[in-house]
Amino acid sequence: MEKNELRFEAPAYTGEVERYSFDAEGTTVVAFFPGAFTEVCTEEMCMLRDSMQELGSLGADVLGISVDTPFALREFARQNDLSFPLISDHSAEISKQYGVDTEMPGLGYRVATRAVFLIEDGEVLYREVLDDPTKLPDLGILKKHLNDS
Repeated sequence: MEKNELRFEAPAYTGEVERYSFDAEGTTVVAFFPGAFTEVCTEEMCMLRDSMQELGSLGADVLGISVDTPFALREFARQNDLSFPLISDHSAEISKQYGVDTEMPGLGYRVATRAVFLIEDGEVLYREVLDDPTKLPDLGILKKHLNDS
């Protein structure tokens, strides 16, 4: 993916509901998750929350992205003490842009496949896409890539 293909602008919860612009500069962990308040997604976002200090010491910011509304993401962040931006991809356009959109079987709407990208200055250094929504990304491998960059 080219740098301009990684950029996006969308509603988000960042401590308040606002418009968020991602320019793919610096080092960012971009974590797509199917839906707030589900067991595995909550576990994943809390795992990232608990790794924030270490990820930050390695120079990385964190973004969570789902098709939930920014107002649902605000409550999700509050209930789980999440301090990183949660991006509302309600139209699933960002998920499509990154190639991780999927249709919920039997429900007829699009969600993000669970996926993690490590992006540094417009380049994808690491990508993990999990076809099984019950599986969590491997933060150990992600951290190794951060250490190596």
